[in-house]
Amino acid sequence: MKELFFKENMTEIMDYLDEGIHIIDAAGKIVYYNNFAKRIDGVDPAKAVGQHLLEIYPSLDEETSTMLTAIRTGVPILKKEQTFLNYKGEKITTINSSIPIKSKGKILGAIEISKDITQVRELSEKIVDLQNQLYSGNKKSDQARESARFTFYDIVGESKEIRSLKALAKRAAEGDVPVLVSGDTGTGKELFVHSIHNGSKRRHNPFITQNCAALPSNLLEGILFGTTKGGFTGAEDRPGLFELADGGTLFLDEINSMPLELQSKLLRVLQDGNIRRVGGTKIKNVDVRVIAATNVSPEEAIEKKQLRKDLYYRLNVISFEIPPLKERKEDIEVLTNHFIEKFNMKLGKSTKGISRRALNQFLDYPWEGNVRELEHLIEGIMSIYDVDVIDLEHLPPKVRKAKGRKEKRRINLALNQVLEETEKSLVQEAMKQTDGNITHAAELLQIPRQTLQYKLQKYSIV
Repeated sequence: MKELFFKENMTEIMDYLDEGIHIIDAAGKIVYYNNFAKRIDGVDPAKAVGQHLLEIYPSLDEETSTMLTAIRTGVPILKKEQTFLNYKGEKITTINSSIPIKSKGKILGAIEISKDITQVRELSEKIVDLQNQLYSGNKKSDQARESARFTFYDIVGESKEIRSLKALAKRAAEGDVPVLVSGDTGTGKELFVHSIHNGSKRRHNPFITQNCAALPSNLLEGILFGTTKGGFTGAEDRPGLFELADGGTLFLDEINSMPLELQSKLLRVLQDGNIRRVGGTKIKNVDVRVIAATNVSPEEAIEKKQLRKDLYYRLNVISFEIPPLKERKEDIEVLTNHFIEKFNMKLGKSTKGISRRALNQFLDYPWEGNVRELEHLIEGIMSIYDVDVIDLEHLPPKVRKAKGRKEKRRINLALNQVLEETEKSLVQEAMKQTDGNITHAAELLQIPRQTLQYKLQKYSIV
């Protein structure tokens, strides 16, 4: 067993890791340096070993080096962002965990594990810079509305749940308090968030989105609050998303993925409206409406310590949960027709609808990917087939094999036939009374105009 831990075996294994591994002795001299660290720093390990750490990283010093700090204090430093100039003069950003190596109470050196996030930081900063160019001095232009693409008209559904949520969201749009939206991936959280912004008094001001799961915590803090030149190695004066969203809306998606320590800083901003750039001392007041979303229930996120209770209470001024598609099957038909119409236009097709037996399979299918899965499925079918009506043979095997209770299906089918005949009769009468005016007929029937258009197409009513 001990043979597995021979030095030769361990160093060979570490050379295959996708993280940089450094080991220094108590004097700060490098004793080990793996191949990935070579790729990050541009130094041949053979030349690095035996050199003092600061000779290889001239932009660092005793205070800014996490490894030397770990040796000096004897305390591990975990997941700390560090930006430095490597041996070639290139600016590198890493997430480091530096751990002192001890034996019998004596510090012998330190080991550091580094994750290179240089490209992630560069791309994130470019996005912030582009957003800054877009909104600077132009907050009330049409450009500022381009990122909030959807309105309440784009939320398709006839179920009681969706009608209730749309009504709640419209009331939320009239106010200016924080909103918390929860729901499984693919249920349409983004549609509601965009619609709230576009229905609010802030609609002419910036709408900015940040997925909290997409960035490491240290990097996310700088992106949200901005950075100050000289605040830390490699830092530049750069506004954060709160500054860019001033006067508008900031949408924080998957907020349950934000580290708890950063959630506490977000809470302070929500309470007093003040931000301070990372590394800076100047306080700036911002007027930003925060809308947050979670892909699990807030209660579950709190229980798993993914969401602070105090932040939840501050965000939960207005909250709603979007149910999965399998719990609102009344929406499946109208969504299917909506997507058929959408991809007819996009793909230049002329599909008229879906057969009853294919729709019954949709009703039996669990839709784990929710509305997004349905949309992609319709797009895939229409990309492959040129048909008037989507039928069973056009469905993927996993959908065709979905099994429901056949007796229940026969009852539903008979009921659907009666309902369809009644519905068709009502639509025809409404069109007759309004002389064919779709908008007035929709108002008479108390349904959205878009829904009436589906019915007219479905029943071939001109």
